[in-house]
Amino acid sequence: MKRLQDKVAIVTGGGSGIGLATAQLFAEEGARVVVFDINSSGEPPLNTRSLPVDVTSASEVESAIKNVVDQYGHLDILINIAGGSGRRWGDGPADSCTLEGWDKTLALNLNSVFYCCKYTLQAMLTQGSGVIVNVSSVLGMVGGDDDFATHAYASSKGAVISLTRSIASYYAPRGIRANVICPGLIATPMSQRAQESEHIQSRLPQLQPLTGDFGSPKDVAQAALYLASDEASFVTGSVLTVDGGWTVR
Repeated sequence: MKRLQDKVAIVTGGGSGIGLATAQLFAEEGARVVVFDINSSGEPPLNTRSLPVDVTSASEVESAIKNVVDQYGHLDILINIAGGSGRRWGDGPADSCTLEGWDKTLALNLNSVFYCCKYTLQAMLTQGSGVIVNVSSVLGMVGGDDDFATHAYASSKGAVISLTRSIASYYAPRGIRANVICPGLIATPMSQRAQESEHIQSRLPQLQPLTGDFGSPKDVAQAALYLASDEASFVTGSVLTVDGGWTVR
């Protein structure tokens, strides 16, 4: 069954990790997928189209979304996955987080989501339908200890949840759904630090007791597929955890 047959979907951050798995799965399910990724110089996922877009630039996002709508005539699905850690800029506990770390992390993880939602919603309002799925994090829901004390990152991901639920509430009468996924530790390039840490690996049975291991990108992609499909036609404003039990401890 092609659950997304002939749907037009944008997947941000679709060049690697969760985004790549999502773009591939959506294409397999019949969607016409356009990947937004700043690093789109390589081969795009099979049966998808790739655009080099810096999602922290409002003008680039606006232009790229207009490109998609002009080409296909409509836009059915937006999956916001692009983002990342701010450690390289000095993200950390609030007392020591650098100002650069704060500003750049929020630009990467929150402003980018707002820009993509803003210009996508303009297209979806015209057609009276559409689905938005934003990827947050378990750290947007619960506090992190010493191993996960990146407070700009947590703030940005918590704000993504609030933004998504606000969109869900306001745009529901206009035929537009919005939901958010909160993954735990997933085996992607972004989690390389954790994957290479024997200490964090030793904590996995406590952090993610369902498997005691990292999740896979496809675990999150499957959740995004459900929320984007007509199977979730009565679902909006939900916060779906894909975290191996992290947030229920």
